[in-house]
Amino acid sequence: MLSMPAPRLRSHVAGGSKGDAFRTGRLNVRIHFLCPVSRWFLDIRNNSALSGVFICMRTLSPLLLLLLISQTLVPMKKTELATLGGGCFWCIEAVYQKMPGILRLTSGYSGGHVTNPTYEQVCTGTTGHAEVVQIEFDPSLITYQQILELFWKAHDPTTLNRQGNDTGTQYRSVIFFHTEEQERIAKASRTGAQKQFSDPIVTEIVPLKTFYKAEEYHQDYYRNNASQPYCRFVIKPKLDKLFSK
Repeated sequence: MLSMPAPRLRSHVAGGSKGDAFRTGRLNVRIHFLCPVSRWFLDIRNNSALSGVFICMRTLSPLLLLLLISQTLVPMKKTELATLGGGCFWCIEAVYQKMPGILRLTSGYSGGHVTNPTYEQVCTGTTGHAEVVQIEFDPSLITYQQILELFWKAHDPTTLNRQGNDTGTQYRSVIFFHTEEQERIAKASRTGAQKQFSDPIVTEIVPLKTFYKAEEYHQDYYRNNASQPYCRFVIKPKLDKLFSK
């Protein structure tokens, strides 16, 4: 087995130490592993987790050094997506903003045949798109099942292509599933939710093909426009009803 010489440390900052021990602070540090066959290179950039750590280069093997560095890396949090349509996306977005475990909400359009549709196009009802909200969530804090339980309460899934005074196919009740597991959960959830309604649920459950983000002024709409009539007389009463104790 080819042995690897002890790594040498070289500072990128003028006046930086080139000794065998180096205090990283918030400096950029390059650790070079020099060997007869190839040079191994590792770049550590401004990792505050390494601040104040002394690295004794001659006493650490490359493998141990890499192990120590790996312990400073924060693992990426696993997230999932749900895409739901239940009338105006301003309402659905405002509802899920109240829930723990929701990381990001994006209003947009899906289910139609027009590429990159505008709000004005979708409002004509001729694009086939529904107004939807794509929900990024942490499944360790809120499950897909729980997201759907709130979905059935947040709108009327028994009215075809209509929510209140909002009428048209763009306002249809729809669940766009991302995986086969989501499809299974959604269908079971719809069956269970039927017990809450005297009229049949008409919510579509279909695979997500393409999601188009809506114009920027639609994002975070309720929070940015709480004084607007639609927010005051439609969204706020819905929120009060759902979350009042």
